[in-house]
Parts: sequence; C-alpha cells; structure tokens
Amino acid sequence: MDTSDKTFSGAIPELYDQYMVPMIFEEFAEDLAARVAARSPMSVMETAAGTGALTRALAPLLSSEARYLVTDLNPPMLAQAQDRQPPDERLSWQPVDALSLPFDDGMFDAVCCQFGVMFFPDRVAGYKEARRVLRPGGLYAFNTWDRIEDNEFAHIVEQTLADVFPDDPPVFMSRTPHGYFDTERIRRDVEAAGFSDVEIATIETGSPAPSAMHAAIAYCQGTPFRNEITARNAELLRVVTEKVAASIAGRFGDGPISGRIRGHVVTAVA
Repeated sequence: MDTSDKTFSGAIPELYDQYMVPMIFEEFAEDLAARVAARSPMSVMETAAGTGALTRALAPLLSSEARYLVTDLNPPMLAQAQDRQPPDERLSWQPVDALSLPFDDGMFDAVCCQFGVMFFPDRVAGYKEARRVLRPGGLYAFNTWDRIEDNEFAHIVEQTLADVFPDDPPVFMSRTPHGYFDTERIRRDVEAAGFSDVEIATIETGSPAPSAMHAAIAYCQGTPFRNEITARNAELLRVVTEKVAASIAGRFGDGPISGRIRGHVVTAVA
C-alpha cells in the first residue's frame, strides 16, 4: 500500500462525505449497524470511522445506556464525522491507530469497522488488537469491498485514469480499497488473529448518483485518487474529473445513474 493511500486531508474529507458516502457507503453502513445492534452491545468501539457513515447508522440503534467510542487514524476525517453527528452523550471521539489501540484488554462488547481494514498495513495485527480489547464472546464486525471489476464506477474511473496517465497510471482503488477481496484469505487472517465463528456474507447492490459528474467528483476529488492525480499534474485535476465524468456518462448516461457495487461483510467472535 502506498503511503498516500492513508492520506485523507485537505479538501478530501468534506468531498468524501458529501459525494462518496451517500453513493456507496450508506446502505452498507445500515447493514453493518443492524448486525452489531442485534447483539445489544453496551460498549462499542469503531475503528477507521472515516466521516461517520456507520456511526450515524449505528448510534440510533444502541441502548440509551450504551457507550460508543468512535476512532480514526486521520483527525480531519474524525472531525468531519463529529461535526455531522447529532449531539449524543453516549459517544466519544478519539484519533487512534487501529493497530495499536491504547485501551485495556476486554473493554468492549463489540468492535466494528466500515471499509477500513483494507488500509491496515498489517491486517492480522489489527485483528489481534480488536480481539484483545473485546471481552470473551464479543463481536468483531467489518466489511471490505470485492474486486474492482465487480464495482462498476470504481473500475471505470481507474480505467480512465490509466488512459490519461498511461506511463504511470493511478491505481489507488485496485491497490487498496479493492485489494482485499479474497474471502478465503480474509477468513484465514481473521482466524489467525484468534477469532472463531467467522462468517462472511457477500452483498451486491447499486451505487446511486444524481449525475455522472457527481460520481466523478466523488472518486477523483474525494478519495486519495486526488493525491495521485495532483502528484502527476495538479493542474489536470479538473480536466481529469471531466474525462472521468464523460466515461461514466458513456456507460450509464448522465444521470440519475446507478452502478453495481459488491462487498463482503465479516463477523467473528472473540
């Protein structure tokens, strides 16, 4: 994984939350939130919370007595999540590295992560940390994207960027968000961390966008793709976004549009 893959700063957090979250994250957040809430946990920690799509879905489902700690490696993303969340005394916020959790053993009933494990430089180590802070029998729940070819907007974006930059194509999406899709590998990693009862469900749905330009801005300007584009030529960000919008419109029309997305949902018991 490239170092820039973990850099969500500058204009990215706001654009990510405005454009990307409603397009690809909200439905998966509702699904993961329901799985966590079904266990009626009284103490929950979320890692790699991003701008809070899962937080906003899960908090209303928890008991009024529950405590919910929301964490992320990137303070700008966490700040965006906190700004979006209605006031709630049950919630606390803390910048945290998921691979080095500053918490005692057995503190939580549930640990959850919405599309964040792909960014862990050592996934087994991250899973071990989650297991360490879970009480015996506690729930670990996370999701991860399937391969990029089964996620249509992301695939078109990366193909278009390869045409624009043929000598050095940006491959953030296939390298990281869509780089951890092998369910057998995922199962081995989770079990290697000491979890049992590992279940993996694959969900396919649509990613609605009001226009092709909306989808293009989401991917080109609201993710670390932006870092890759500007590193090659910062003056081309607008032009590249327009080219991507044209590619998406050529496949789906200008809008409203919807592309296929597919991801895996993993639950395991400590």
